[in-house]
Amino acid sequence: MKVNWLAVLVAAILGGGLCAAALPRHQEQTSQKSEAAPKAAPEMERLKPYLGEWDYTESYPKSPSYPNGGQNTGVYTSKLGPGGNSLVNGFHSQGPVGDFEGLIVMTWDAREKAYKGYLFANDFPGALVETGQFEGDALVFRSELSVGGTTMKLKNVTRFLDGGRMTAEEYVTMPGAAEKLLVHVEGKKR
Repeated sequence: MKVNWLAVLVAAILGGGLCAAALPRHQEQTSQKSEAAPKAAPEMERLKPYLGEWDYTESYPKSPSYPNGGQNTGVYTSKLGPGGNSLVNGFHSQGPVGDFEGLIVMTWDAREKAYKGYLFANDFPGALVETGQFEGDALVFRSELSVGGTTMKLKNVTRFLDGGRMTAEEYVTMPGAAEKLLVHVEGKKR
C-alpha cells in the first residue's frame, strides 16, 4: 500500500491550521468556563491536613504469619486534584511484611453527603471503594471486600495530631468474628 505523503502533509497543515484558528476561541471558552466553575465543596477543606509528604511506619500486630508482629516504613504524598475537588494520595511502603504501593483518590459526594475514597493498590485488581464521615476528630472510612466468597468489613480511622503528625488504624471484621486491628500507622509530615 502506497502512502500519499503529500496528502498526509496537506491534511496535517490544514488540521494544524484549523486547530490554530480554533485555539483563540477555545481559550476564550475555557476562560469563561473556569470563571463559572463551581468552587470545591467546603467539606474538602477538612481534608487539607493530608496535603504534603509524610514519612510513616506501619505496625502489624502478632499473627500466625508474623509471630512477633511486623513493621514496614514508607512515604505518603498527598496533593489537591483538579479544581480542589479531590485529594490524590500516593503511598509506598516496604519491609518484612511486604512491598505495598497504591493510590487513593478522596472526594466529597454531595448526593451521599459522604466522603468517597477510591483505593488502587498493587496487591489487588480494580478499586476498593470506601465511604467516610468525620466522627468527632477522626475521619472514618468503611468498606467491604470479598475474597474467596468471604466478605470482610474494613474500617479505617485517621486522626491528625499536633506537630504535623497523624495516626491511622485499619480494622477488619470477618463474618461471625469481632473487629480486629489489622495495622496501625504513625505518620510525620516532612
